[in-house]
Amino acid sequence: MKTLKGIKTHPLVQRLQWVFNPVKYMETNVQEDRDIFKTTVTGKGGLIFVNSPEGIQELLTHDTKEFSAPGSVNGILRPLLGDQSVILLDGDRHKRQRKLLMPPFHGERMRNYGELIQKITRSAAAKWKPGQAFIARNTMQEITLAVILQAVFGIYEGSRYDELKQLITSLLAVTDSPVSSSLLFFTALQKDWGAWSPWGRFLRIRQKVDKLLFAEIEERRQNWDENRTDILSLMMAARDEDGQPMTDEELRDELLTLLFAGHETTATAMAWALYWVYREPKVYEKLIQELETLPENADPMTIFRLPYLTAVCNEALRIYPVGMLTFPRVVKEPTEFMGYQLEAGGVLVGCIYLLHHREDLYPEPKQFKPERFLERKFSPYEFCPFGAGVRQCIGMALAQFEMKLALAQILRDYDLTLLEKTPVKPARRGVTLSPVGGIKMMMNGKRTPSKSVAVPATV
Repeated sequence: MKTLKGIKTHPLVQRLQWVFNPVKYMETNVQEDRDIFKTTVTGKGGLIFVNSPEGIQELLTHDTKEFSAPGSVNGILRPLLGDQSVILLDGDRHKRQRKLLMPPFHGERMRNYGELIQKITRSAAAKWKPGQAFIARNTMQEITLAVILQAVFGIYEGSRYDELKQLITSLLAVTDSPVSSSLLFFTALQKDWGAWSPWGRFLRIRQKVDKLLFAEIEERRQNWDENRTDILSLMMAARDEDGQPMTDEELRDELLTLLFAGHETTATAMAWALYWVYREPKVYEKLIQELETLPENADPMTIFRLPYLTAVCNEALRIYPVGMLTFPRVVKEPTEFMGYQLEAGGVLVGCIYLLHHREDLYPEPKQFKPERFLERKFSPYEFCPFGAGVRQCIGMALAQFEMKLALAQILRDYDLTLLEKTPVKPARRGVTLSPVGGIKMMMNGKRTPSKSVAVPATV
């Protein structure tokens, strides 16, 4: 049995490469072995990247046998999410919390948010002025933040809404570039030197957000309304098998988890989708033709089920998956994996980015081809932008719903031009991949439906 050899580059150099240019780091090292390689990006213990569908399936379906998925391996997110976040919990506590969180994100509940998402999208896009450039990701982030505050937090207007919107925008700035993201990866930088220091400023903003969220939870308890359908109210009403509700601290941490996991990521995915649609005229033409088959007031679920719209969104999530890695798994005891002997304590991740760029799964992987998803059905271990297994993203359904409805609304309402002269590259934003510069576009005017589709201009 073979021993998995690590990459020879110095651990500190590897970590810097991983933080500041993760795509190049992954694409360089996968040349050693396209299926699996060992790094030292997390220090001495190392991190093993698994890049084949067979390996990822084995990794994510043997959680209770050879591997475990302890929340502690996501410790770098603790300052953002808190101790009670489902992402940081293990075992029975994780199962309990996940069970309490699941109902609001499935089935009929999704319908409640469809018209809200469309309304928020129309409101955000209405701020565009003809002939004036805008940054696509900024608008998408405005949309997803409003969805989080209204559909998830259940806060629709007023001073608390305005204050939370401002504070959350500032809080998220801690991860808005590779440089600022380094605060998460290098704990030595997490020093409170006062309100003007980067970490000190973050902590003070976080305290203000906490205060507002606890006030909202307390007010909601005092004036309980069982008819509310926002996700916070549904979480407050949920009970575990012992009849116990979530504590205020658990509610606060899960709200922050949904904020960080569902706001930034969805905004980035939506921006990438807009970029590719307007970069590829044939994709735009085909998507507009599909959207024009809809009645003017189409039901959100009808839009959600459109096959080519779904294929476009899937291809955007494939080519630049927002999350690069699956939830880490830890080797419980010495075991054989993919022909290698692994020691107890080793940490493995499925590399979603490298999986999605395998030539044998996705011919010409650098090309944007939505038709892949019409011609073939991929397994959850071949296409997994939201992870897979027991740690799959809870907000997956809401993110997909939001992405499709927002993209469809914008395409039906506006005539846009992509202003990027060269291909937009991905860069680290926290633990995600985001477009450099945010994607510059211009609104030419309102779009009028017609049988002959005008192909968008690019610069």
